[in-house]
Amino acid sequence: VQLQASGGGLVQAGGSLRLSCAASGGTLSSYAIGWFRQAPGKEREFVSTISASGGSTYYADSVKGRSTISRDNAKDTVYLQMNSLKPEDTAVYYCAANPVSTLVSPYEERYTYWGQGTLVTVSS
Repeated sequence: VQLQASGGGLVQAGGSLRLSCAASGGTLSSYAIGWFRQAPGKEREFVSTISASGGSTYYADSVKGRSTISRDNAKDTVYLQMNSLKPEDTAVYYCAANPVSTLVSPYEERYTYWGQGTLVTVSS
């Protein structure tokens, strides 16, 4: 399955964005989906993840309370709603698929398929 993240852009601090993750060549509905991000000069880090059913979610402390991950399996899309954005949220955001559908994991090695990423820039 190929993943494509979209929805990034330039936003002022305090603003909101909704990122989307869609699939081609397969379906997302049988995968747990994670969001990760990589800021300039930094290693990629975990942001959030959701189980295939949508019943389990997990967030990094850095975004907890400001972000909501959800999925619409009828539309085969996973969303990451980010609010109260901060300049430190600036990064390329990637979505990734974990074939263990029930596992909400923050570890990259659990994720088999990765998308190209979408750039989020938060200005101060």
